[in-house]
Amino acid sequence: MVVLEKAPAKINLSLDVLHKRTDGYHEVEMVMTTVDLADRIELSLLSGGKIKIESESRFVPNDERNLAYRAAQLMQKHFQIKQGVYIFLEKNIPVAAGLAGGSSDAAAVLRGLNKLWNINASIDTLAELGAQIGSDVSFCVYGGTAVARGRGEKIEELPAPPPCWVVLAKPAIGVSTQSIYQKLNIQKAEHPDTQAMIDALHRGSFEDICAQVSNTLEGVTTKLHPEVDQIKEKMKQAGAEAVLMSGSGPTVFALVSQDAKVHRIYNSLKGFCPEVYMVRMLGTRETT
Repeated sequence: MVVLEKAPAKINLSLDVLHKRTDGYHEVEMVMTTVDLADRIELSLLSGGKIKIESESRFVPNDERNLAYRAAQLMQKHFQIKQGVYIFLEKNIPVAAGLAGGSSDAAAVLRGLNKLWNINASIDTLAELGAQIGSDVSFCVYGGTAVARGRGEKIEELPAPPPCWVVLAKPAIGVSTQSIYQKLNIQKAEHPDTQAMIDALHRGSFEDICAQVSNTLEGVTTKLHPEVDQIKEKMKQAGAEAVLMSGSGPTVFALVSQDAKVHRIYNSLKGFCPEVYMVRMLGTRETT
């Protein structure tokens, strides 16, 4: 038996960091939505309880450093499963990019093993388990559009944004989320109006969503990597209706409502940036 799962990337329509918690994590408030750029996960049974993970990407570790591997370990332990699994990752989402590729892979493994091992746990249970793996995993279990609070594990579903194009551009650098949070001065940083973004989604207003995009971490990353600001400026000049860095970066996304504009933005970045993607918004939730 083989189980196939898609692991879509996410973008942050808004990201606010409220304060540092006593457990060392930061209290966040993030409005996130999924886009149609996805890794593909193939799961098949292995005997003897062994977990084996492979990928054609040289950037993907094949041990506990990989969140997908840790997701399989957690499922075995939590549900006392004696079977093993072979996991093949087809990587399409850039690594260390602010798009939750690793977290989405882990979430896809949780969903896939729930089927492969006939566990039949609810999606809410899988999301609770995901919180033990990483801050974005709970959201990625559900997908769709949501506001995530706490350290990312408290998920409140939101309406999907209106259909639009999303252009993603990642410069040839990687960013450590931990180092960006360490350098963040919460008092001096800009903070989004999360409620205004939530209200815009409920109204289904593309213009209001574009007006509210904001990321508290962006100022930290752009100081270290000015390429992020350069990409933003190119996207604006080419006619993007909203431009923002996703997560801790360095990927920048543009929201575009018109077909004619999206090709102009995509082409303007192709020679400037090594990884550029033109995708659609997904925004709808997993149901199983």
